[in-house]
Amino acid sequence: MAKSPEDKTALQRPEPRLPKGFRDIGPAEIRQNMVMLAKIRDVYERYGFEPLETPAIEYTDALGKFLPDQDRPNEGVFSFQDVAPEARDVKGTEPWLSLRYDLTAPLARYVAENFDKLPKPFRRYATGTVFRNEKPGPGRFRQFTQFDADTVGSESVAADAEMCMLAADTMEALGINRGDYVIKVNNRKLIDGVLESAGLAGEENAGRRLIAMRAIDKFDKFGQHGVALLLTRGRKDESGDFTPGAGLSDEQAGKILSLLGVGYASTGSSTVAHLRNIFGDTEHGRQGLDELEQIALLVETAGYGNDRIRIDSSVIRGLEYYTGPVFEAELTFEVKNEDGQTVRFGSVGGGGRYDDLVARFTGQKVPATGFSMGVSRLQAALASLGQAKADALGPVVVLVMDRDQVASYQKMTQNLRNAGIRAEMYLGSSGMKAQMKYADKRGSPVVIIQGGDERAKGEVTLKDLIEGAKAAAAFKDNKEWKAARPAQSTIPEDQLVEAVRDILAQYQA
Repeated sequence: MAKSPEDKTALQRPEPRLPKGFRDIGPAEIRQNMVMLAKIRDVYERYGFEPLETPAIEYTDALGKFLPDQDRPNEGVFSFQDVAPEARDVKGTEPWLSLRYDLTAPLARYVAENFDKLPKPFRRYATGTVFRNEKPGPGRFRQFTQFDADTVGSESVAADAEMCMLAADTMEALGINRGDYVIKVNNRKLIDGVLESAGLAGEENAGRRLIAMRAIDKFDKFGQHGVALLLTRGRKDESGDFTPGAGLSDEQAGKILSLLGVGYASTGSSTVAHLRNIFGDTEHGRQGLDELEQIALLVETAGYGNDRIRIDSSVIRGLEYYTGPVFEAELTFEVKNEDGQTVRFGSVGGGGRYDDLVARFTGQKVPATGFSMGVSRLQAALASLGQAKADALGPVVVLVMDRDQVASYQKMTQNLRNAGIRAEMYLGSSGMKAQMKYADKRGSPVVIIQGGDERAKGEVTLKDLIEGAKAAAAFKDNKEWKAARPAQSTIPEDQLVEAVRDILAQYQA
């Protein structure tokens, strides 16, 4: 049987669906994020950082981490080719463009492009969406928000120490108590020194060094035994998938594993002294320990104890990225996941020194250090602590009781807005019962009602929906509730703004 035109149209309709790894974000979470971002911004501003915004799209070669192959750039970046004739370069090539995968690579491009005009050091903060073309998973999305602070143009270890202090202050500004977070600090030079002493020095061992660092980075996930397997003969997971190891001997692996079991002393300075006894046998190791000792002295002098900023030799970040101190903001409190298991949130941010990034453009070494906060993960952590609070009240809703009086209802609504009160007039076509349901769904704290009787007397009726819901639970039946008309009052219309403010004040404290 031939399909009707209506059937053919239905077949052509797109299915409403999200791309995998992406999500919609509703008003409650957006408002929570707005509150959280304002608190982070306040700390960054206090430290003297200035805002900067760069585009979400950059030339792929400028991002630097991923380059195009014959078909398209891959390995973690969303890219496309600009085929417009005006986009072609002098050779007539159609350039590749990519969505930014972090906020640091665009910063390096900006600094290189504007180097002569910028103050040195250049201190900026930025927040924005970044994109990763990676396999999505539970809680792992391809689009998320970061909030960064960076100092470009300073070799001083004081700039790294400042990033650690900024991270600690940010945690506390967000309501995370001491003891529920720690800023862990290590140094890539120390790690390089340990790898050298394990026989992995030189360009010929670059591949095995990278495998070894990736193995160390899996310590929280696989434990010491799992890391030992990844350093030596390889590891098979529960599904049977095999990950090849670095092929190190047990003795070599033991030297690297010693990074993971050192622990920490009562102060950062004493931890560094202990690490120096174990890992001070190479030039790189000594350089890294010297820098950690300076950081420990700086943060301790500023009043940041081991409970806030801690030297920790197990921290690995940015395997092919960082060149000196590295730091990680870790949440230490435990929560229950969806399966009722006790888990920790772990890392919610991190950073470190990256002295080679701007040099990609200029050929000149430009020292830099920075810290990046993972906003989405941090928001989830704050929600579990009950700290992800925002003004969840919806707007005051002015009900439309008489269709021929829309102008007067609109004027009433505008009077509320002009007084700084969030308000809206009902714009649908339903009756009072449906309008009340609408106000409920909007989370409205109060509705304004004016029918013909109220208008004739110059009055309006206010219904406090929050208090009314509480009061309704105390009544035995609907008849009793209607007779009492809880949380409802009638006032002169010229007192509307003041009366609404009084109701809202109860819920905005």
